Amino acid sequence: MKIVMAVIKPFKLEEVRDALTSLGVHGLTVTEVKGYGRQKGHTEIYRGAEYAVSFLPKLKIEVAVPAEIVPQVIEGIALAARTGQIGDGKIFVVPLEKAVRIRTGEADADAL
Repeated sequence: MKIVMAVIKPFKLEEVRDALTSLGVHGLTVTEVKGYGRQKGHTEIYRGAEYAVSFLPKLKIEVAVPAEIVPQVIEGIALAARTGQIGDGKIFVVPLEKAVRIRTGEADADAL
């Protein structure tokens, strides 16, 4: 089992969710986050004054999936989240040692 974390642009959430659903991923967690990568933020003008926005709004999506479908999940997220512009985001994959469904007590792959 693996946890796939993706940081994406907020307006791409529905497309990513649809891509994951089509792969059979039934649950995901979404968190509103702020951050920056290579673009290091940007400048905006408000009431004639220019100011720097250092941290840009993003969404972090986390899904727990069986290890066998990780390549498809990565490809699905990448295709759905891509705009071709700087700041499209990143995908991280980390091992998942144990999962337990609280309601039923099912463990590991059965809990997903």
